[in-house]
Amino acid sequence: MNPTAQTPSDWVCRWSHLIPGQHPAGPRALDLACGHGRHTRWLARQGCHVTAVDRDAAALATLIDLGEQVRIVCADIENGPWPLEGQSFDAVVVTHYLWRPLWPHILACLAPGGVLIYETFAHGNASVGKPSRPDFLLQPGELLQVCAGLHIVAYENGFLASPDRYLQRICAVRPDATENAPPPRYWLRAAG
Repeated sequence: MNPTAQTPSDWVCRWSHLIPGQHPAGPRALDLACGHGRHTRWLARQGCHVTAVDRDAAALATLIDLGEQVRIVCADIENGPWPLEGQSFDAVVVTHYLWRPLWPHILACLAPGGVLIYETFAHGNASVGKPSRPDFLLQPGELLQVCAGLHIVAYENGFLASPDRYLQRICAVRPDATENAPPPRYWLRAAG
């Protein structure tokens, strides 16, 4: 399979319009546990400057054609130090990856007004395939609990077919503490 031809998640595509464009150089996005970078490529096409993190150097090498718009970070985020200490992003995208000890780091790197777009396997997936270990499956409502301090724009927990899988996914925004500002409009569909 050509890694550059992988289709991004519908969930990521649906909610990427909420990524704020506050920076003159374009929004800063983090694609965590990015693999071959299907979402890195999508985010770059949307005008983001993407930090792509994975432990698989060969998979990351497939992103070299994206040039300066993508910063590649090869790191074992489960067994090594957090490689992004002190950095913040306008968007954090995580799909098909779960390592609970990273939650504090993931949330800490989300800038004010930034959006978290997260999608991974959920309880029940063992009945249809892998992953099947409870360590790698979200429990019912787990993403809601983790994102309790964020503004939840969308949340789903259920079953999808073709291929069969149980998923839990969330789109949540870190509130921007601007005083006396009108409430933000988190559009449920991209404008236009």
